[in-house]
Amino acid sequence: MRKFLALFLTLSLVVLSACSMEPPAWAKPDQGDKKIADLKIGLSVSTLNNPFFVSLKDGVVKEAEAKGIEVKVVDAQDDSAKQINDVEDLIQQGVDVLLINPTDSAAISTAVQSANSIGIPVITLDRSADKGEVEALVASDNVKGGEMAAEYIVEQLGEGALVAELEGVPGASATRERGTGFHNVADEKLNVVAKQAANFDRTEGLTVMENIIQANPDIKAVFAHNDEMALGAIEAINSSGRDIMVIGFDGNDDALKAIEAGQLEATVAQQPDLIGQLAVQAGLDAAQGKKVEENIPAPLKLVTIEE
Repeated sequence: MRKFLALFLTLSLVVLSACSMEPPAWAKPDQGDKKIADLKIGLSVSTLNNPFFVSLKDGVVKEAEAKGIEVKVVDAQDDSAKQINDVEDLIQQGVDVLLINPTDSAAISTAVQSANSIGIPVITLDRSADKGEVEALVASDNVKGGEMAAEYIVEQLGEGALVAELEGVPGASATRERGTGFHNVADEKLNVVAKQAANFDRTEGLTVMENIIQANPDIKAVFAHNDEMALGAIEAINSSGRDIMVIGFDGNDDALKAIEAGQLEATVAQQPDLIGQLAVQAGLDAAQGKKVEENIPAPLKLVTIEE
């Protein structure tokens, strides 16, 4: 009798352990045929302290509202750990699809894998995830955009011009890709004498540019990986009294106004609202089991005072 009881208890523990590894039923995506209006989208944005990502978020919300779909939006505030927790919370709230704009492409991988484990499709926006299964990346061609910026500088200043580069957040795919594209051209036709991260932030762009000007007073142009850093760089340049061409990336409203005012030379303009709209459609298709393209591009355009 004792042996039977011990065997019964052992088997019970095994069964309970196996059950405890399963996510709660309410957190699993509904495997039935849901109507589009019944789906819930979770959107995690790297930061809403940046006009580009505000426009991206607005594009998602507008497209979802047009389809009668609920969207839960969370702001990572450029904090990778917070973004992981945010995504885990969205999973626990039972969203049917996740749209993620990663703060850090490597760090977000664990959250993507968590979603994968219970079958929630993941779409990434503007930046990719290094690991985990992502149904689609909706983004501009960042490499091409970096090349466009370098080619424009060559056209305006000629080969061999002394230039600087303000890099984005280290580890973000957009930083790597924009830098790669820029150097595809610049390493052969320009002289890049300084490059430093300013984390896609306007204030840091100002500070970093001040340091670069002090160390390299003869530079003729700077390529910033986004408009916020470019606008910060302009403030530093104006204070220095020097004449340095600035090229940004994104095409946000402040940058376009700066171009009209003759302060910013050019920006590689994205369409963040379109990225958001395309991501919603990709997410809905994935949630309904439809085939989704792995890379969904949004067109780029170089905007100058002449445009």
